[in-house]
Amino acid sequence: MTAAGGSTARVFGVDIGGSGIKGAPVDLDRGDLAEERHKVLTPHPATPEAVVDGLVEVVRHFDWSGRPVGVTFPGVVTEGTTRTAANVDKSWVGTDLAGLLRGRLDCPVTVLNDADAAGVAEMTFGAGQGRTGTVILLTLGTGIGSAVFTGGTLVPNTELGHLELNGHEAEKRASTKVKEDHDLSWEHWAHRVQKYLAHLEMLFSPELFVIGGGVSRKAHKFLPLIEGVRAEIVPARLQNNAGIVGAAMAASSASAAAGGAG
Repeated sequence: MTAAGGSTARVFGVDIGGSGIKGAPVDLDRGDLAEERHKVLTPHPATPEAVVDGLVEVVRHFDWSGRPVGVTFPGVVTEGTTRTAANVDKSWVGTDLAGLLRGRLDCPVTVLNDADAAGVAEMTFGAGQGRTGTVILLTLGTGIGSAVFTGGTLVPNTELGHLELNGHEAEKRASTKVKEDHDLSWEHWAHRVQKYLAHLEMLFSPELFVIGGGVSRKAHKFLPLIEGVRAEIVPARLQNNAGIVGAAMAASSASAAAGGAG
């Protein structure tokens, strides 16, 4: 997607996923990518050094330097440091990712949880716009990420994909990876997602579920099969670009708070 109108409100966003590292400059006036995103495969093992190499390649593909960069990570992040590593190499725990990237990119870097980034983007530009009740965004992919909002305010690092569901971690039963690994039909997988949403509804009573991740492009194949959940269930409007947009938004906010441009 290419920006129209030549907006200058651009910040770079990168989304680290279990299968790919993708990024692009983001037009923050429109909440959309300013240029077509560039993607490299997530290395295996996904160690900090290997992932940072891939991330640097994505950023340098656009000749981006000296300006803010926002980065998502699939786990808990506090003050730029990664605290959990469910779907990447365990050596990530305790890694100062923001510091590593500042040293490699020579740019201001902001790091946050991937689902939190996607949620912020969807609440601002997407399916959550104008919602003031409890909203839960779920990213269905290699695992299950979550972002919880109440009154429009994010509760960071919720990690609801690790809730127990029928004796298993929810993401080991209802992630997109599980569907692909076990060749589950849309009906079978939708039934698992339905059980998970019903469990979350019992705990949080949201007014809205927003379903993100790459599978949101195929929402018509499984959302109509989900029954018995009172909350409204909709696909993410920004689909799999939500994390990139949210990362750029976080970097812009951090830059403004520090008194910088962007």
